[in-house]
Amino acid sequence: MPRTSWKVLSSLTLGLLLLQAALAGAQNTPSSAPPKLERIEDGSDTPITVTAKPGSDKKITEKREQGKVTEVKVKSGKSEYTMKPNTPAGNGQPGDVQSNATRAPQWQVMEFNLNKKKKEEASKEAASTPAPPPPSSAPAK
Repeated sequence: MPRTSWKVLSSLTLGLLLLQAALAGAQNTPSSAPPKLERIEDGSDTPITVTAKPGSDKKITEKREQGKVTEVKVKSGKSEYTMKPNTPAGNGQPGDVQSNATRAPQWQVMEFNLNKKKKEEASKEAASTPAPPPPSSAPAK
């Protein structure tokens, strides 16, 4: 190997080591102090209260069929999800290998309404056309 490339390689290695040391030192410095916590003694009579945020909208809607809950819709603020019970298909019993005890909640990500424009146009046309005259009470021939 030529001597010049050996110098370049050693200076490059030294630069990488210094950069790695600088990054490791930056990671060890705390960015902010942790919040102060109150110490509650064991067996103290101090009640713990949890208050809900003001204006939090929570709505739970249950759908039942033959007395069993088949679907629960939960709306909390802007989030809305659906929970359904896990009923095993076929002859699987709860706790069996074929069935699973849990079922994840389902969020509705997007909803498309392809007929929205057609409905808006139809309502505009209905509003712009004059109403037909009322039928006259003339005797029929």
